[in-house]
Amino acid sequence: MATKPSIPKGTRDFGPVEMARRNYIFDTIRSAFKLFGYTPIETPAMENLSTLMGKYGEEGDKLLFRILNSGDFLKDAPQELLNNKESHTLTPFIAEKGLRYDLTVPFARFVVQNRNDIQLPFKRCQIQPVWRADRPQKGRYREFYQCDADIVGSDSLWNEVELLELIDEVFHKLKVRVAIKLNNRKILTGIAELIGESNRIIDITIAIDKIEKIGLEKVKEELISKGIPSDSVEKLVPILQLEGDNSQKLDRLQEILQGSETGLKGVEELRWVVSRFDDLGHNAVLDMDVSLARGLNYYTGTIIEVKALDVEIGSITGGGRYDNLTGVFGMSGLSGVGISFGADRIYDVLNQLDLYPQGIGESVKVLFLNFGEKEAEASMKLVKTLRRKGISSELYPDNVKLKKQMTYADNLKVPFVAMIGESELEEKVVNLKEMSTGNQMKLSFDELAEKFI
Repeated sequence: MATKPSIPKGTRDFGPVEMARRNYIFDTIRSAFKLFGYTPIETPAMENLSTLMGKYGEEGDKLLFRILNSGDFLKDAPQELLNNKESHTLTPFIAEKGLRYDLTVPFARFVVQNRNDIQLPFKRCQIQPVWRADRPQKGRYREFYQCDADIVGSDSLWNEVELLELIDEVFHKLKVRVAIKLNNRKILTGIAELIGESNRIIDITIAIDKIEKIGLEKVKEELISKGIPSDSVEKLVPILQLEGDNSQKLDRLQEILQGSETGLKGVEELRWVVSRFDDLGHNAVLDMDVSLARGLNYYTGTIIEVKALDVEIGSITGGGRYDNLTGVFGMSGLSGVGISFGADRIYDVLNQLDLYPQGIGESVKVLFLNFGEKEAEASMKLVKTLRRKGISSELYPDNVKLKKQMTYADNLKVPFVAMIGESELEEKVVNLKEMSTGNQMKLSFDELAEKFI
């Protein structure tokens, strides 16, 4: 007995209805990218591990999917390592490539490799899948799409404001109510300095980034387990519990961080961005959140995260400023800022809230029934005419019982069925039935296309 086929955990199949919905999301995001002047690029699904490793922190590196070298991948592996069965020391000998973890690091590599062919500032967008060896759960997949927009070659904070505008535009179009959470990495650095743990900024940001998932007490336990003194951890607690509106939070932070030049710079930058975005007006809720850290180590300034207000799910968009990501590839001093829309989570949100436009899964507008050879020939000519006018249509390919053809139309939710039988062929008319109402009308061959224009 054949084994039932399956797919890897954390991946999904998408049928025609699902793809229609996903394409609606992609098309909405893509049109916003174009509206804001971002130009599309693509990068390979696989990258050299030397490109990927060390860019996502220790935890991120563990989630990289490695690709075994072609052919006899064990031939260069030392026997001693094979005997010891230590995968972390063996991997460099058997795998040189990996699936991309995100689109930002490959983009940085792209910028460096193509530095002579791009115009700075360079505004790029990219919609492609990424892979992470994470534990699959609701809203978290091992293969998922990211929709990125980045600007490199400019230090201006107007770029941050524009990206917030882009986020607001996309979710307004999708009719999803969202909260945009903001912080600044410099503020986090200032806080680390304030509690006397400036050399532990990575441990601190990784821990506090989990506060929404595991709660404050668990974050405190994790920080202490990392060797941060309990008195330093206690100094951190009131900062993470700041209350008030955005202006009040920033005022309080400015008082708290008086001893940190870096921290005050972060407050100044964040206040500027919040003020300009508010002046422009927006649909999204804007929330300054000092616990927002986003674990990726390459962020250096503004940090952005978006939450759906009406669905319990993780962040559906995130990003921030990375001042020197291209430096690891030999191109120092090039500032960048970007965001990534999580298409799969946005898909889950729209499914739960049923926010798709009416008729989104419609595969064809008009189905011509098949009554025989001559009738099919006449129908196919009209199908071609409709298609040339941009009206999706098709001919049922087989001359079978009418009930079977109508069931096919019902199952595909075809709005209109066109019938050309022997009498219609003689009169050169089409009997058009609207499936939702059952109403029928006779139209001449020339009138048919006009019905749908």
